[in-house]
Amino acid sequence: MRIGLLGTGPWAQMAHAPALDAHSGLDFVGVWGRRPEATKELAGQHGVRAYDDVDTLLADVDAVAVALPPRVQAELAVRAARAGRHLLLDKPLAATVPEARAVAEAAREARVASVVFFTARFQTETDAWIAEQAATEGWFLARAQWLGSVFSSDSPFAASAWRREKGALWDVGPHALSVLLPVLGDALRVTSATHGPGDTVLLVLDHADGASSTLTLSLTAPPAAAGAEVELRGTAGVTRLPDSSESAVAALTRAADALLSAAATGRPHPCDASFGLRVTEILAEAEVMLGERAG
Repeated sequence: MRIGLLGTGPWAQMAHAPALDAHSGLDFVGVWGRRPEATKELAGQHGVRAYDDVDTLLADVDAVAVALPPRVQAELAVRAARAGRHLLLDKPLAATVPEARAVAEAAREARVASVVFFTARFQTETDAWIAEQAATEGWFLARAQWLGSVFSSDSPFAASAWRREKGALWDVGPHALSVLLPVLGDALRVTSATHGPGDTVLLVLDHADGASSTLTLSLTAPPAAAGAEVELRGTAGVTRLPDSSESAVAALTRAADALLSAAATGRPHPCDASFGLRVTEILAEAEVMLGERAG
């Protein structure tokens, strides 16, 4: 599969480009970005073409991987899908529900495969744990803490404008939801949403299988307090999401495997654009509640 990369920021440099370049089932064709110099630099590092026009890249590939802010990703994903290109996307799928719905609809109408990269869903240990808990009945309560220190450290993502605007809810919230939803069922409603220190938000969700979950999300945690934890309690006892030693590159490689499989078989992956849309809907519902409390 011939694939191009859209985006040249830290995530594209650290994860996407290395994963695409090393994947035996992909022909990494080239890079397009909004900054010409950064595009040339990243393309040169991997010996591929630097494109100055996104439509020219789309004409040369079978698929695109996207490492761009949510609003930009959504617009270009729709364009790529309508051009018949498969989609390896990042979370969150979009910044608004209409944008996310447009991506999901474009992918469905064009019958292209789509995979949204939720890291935990593509790491071997955590993916196996999620599948095991999804097959277990009787979950009562879940607690998810996804605490980052992006804005309280020297993180390469600290200058990210969209993270400054949307905060932890939209950056790490998708990670927590990607673990909870397949285990507890869809979130029927956001029953509570409130602000904590910095950009921290605290949510309570009611799920289709009868359980409730609490989410604590932050990008402003002290570095010593950062980390991710998910705990489930129910009739089977207590279990916790295992730590993963796999790198982002390894996880993205598995996401690319999933895209290749979905494209070859026509069977949607569980983390396709439709799932990305559902995550966006839940985030948007929480965002409205947080705005009402702030008002």
